Amino acid sequence: MLDRVLTHLEKLVSFDTRNPPRAIGTGGIFDYFREVLPGFRIEVTDYGDGAVTLLAVRGNPTRLFNVHLDTVPDSPHWSADPLKLRVAEGRAVGLGACDIKGAAACLVAAAEQTSGDAAFLFSTDEEANDARCIEGFLKTDHGFREALVAEPTRCEAVLAHRGISSVLMQFKGRAGHASGAEAMQASALHQAIRWGGRALDHVGACSHLRFGGLTGLRFNIGRVEGGIKANVIAPAASLRFGFRPLPSQDIDALHQAFREFADEQALASYEETFRGPPLPAGDVARAEDKRLAARDLAEELDLPIGNAVDFWTEASLFSAAGLTAMVFGPGDIAQAHTADEWVALDQLGTYAAAATRIMQ
Repeated sequence: MLDRVLTHLEKLVSFDTRNPPRAIGTGGIFDYFREVLPGFRIEVTDYGDGAVTLLAVRGNPTRLFNVHLDTVPDSPHWSADPLKLRVAEGRAVGLGACDIKGAAACLVAAAEQTSGDAAFLFSTDEEANDARCIEGFLKTDHGFREALVAEPTRCEAVLAHRGISSVLMQFKGRAGHASGAEAMQASALHQAIRWGGRALDHVGACSHLRFGGLTGLRFNIGRVEGGIKANVIAPAASLRFGFRPLPSQDIDALHQAFREFADEQALASYEETFRGPPLPAGDVARAEDKRLAARDLAEELDLPIGNAVDFWTEASLFSAAGLTAMVFGPGDIAQAHTADEWVALDQLGTYAAAATRIMQ
């Protein structure tokens, strides 16, 4: 069966689905799925700007496999053509082989070996900051109750992960000569730096919090800009930061706290630019109940259960929509987004065998 997986993976890697530039249409890789999934009902939806889904359904399933087909761009550090699969030393090397076209290849190979109910949702915008596919799909009358979202988890069922939120803050000040005593309060950059100190102290105070093996609040100030020169009081400054909460932490409450750390007179704007809920998603009070429901599903499917992870996935979007969702896929996240990205052949074999068993 591994030979068939690698045959499909070679073809899937050869399709250029780098994101950006989001130049993905309804042909190409989707024509390949139409060809290799006979007996499936195929529905392709174009949400625009490179966001395309293909839903393939056989029989009357209530469980959905989801795999994103877009990849990050390659880099000059690749040792060979990233769109040409190389297989050697127990590894399959190619752009997207680990994250996560390897899972798609396994699902197609498993479908060839089975005749039971099965449903696949392939999407192309997970690597974007303007994801549309899953949200668009979940607005339809799809009828699915469970979702297995493929990301590199070393073929373990991941039942919980952090949420994610990104923010742009704008601070305002009053320009003037830096020799003046008013510079301490009038500088927008000083206000941004004071905010950063308060935010960092708050994050440190959250270090004792725990959920499903995860500890504390992840936080990063990624960019600070502003000012004119050293002897001019900064009239404006901007700051970008992000945080990754535990499933038991309320994202809106965290935003309120971070906003209040700023001097009200100095804060020009506070804008959340991206949000992804944690897994499990929804009512914080029910997070543990939803995690236990996903654990029951993993046990029913005879999948090994892994630890919660710090990275974000679209499984949380399915969970927020009321489906029992988990993350389950071949490969290790450490190989994702790297030059000469690779997935171990034994991981592909394990995932393909599990998919085959589930589809029987």
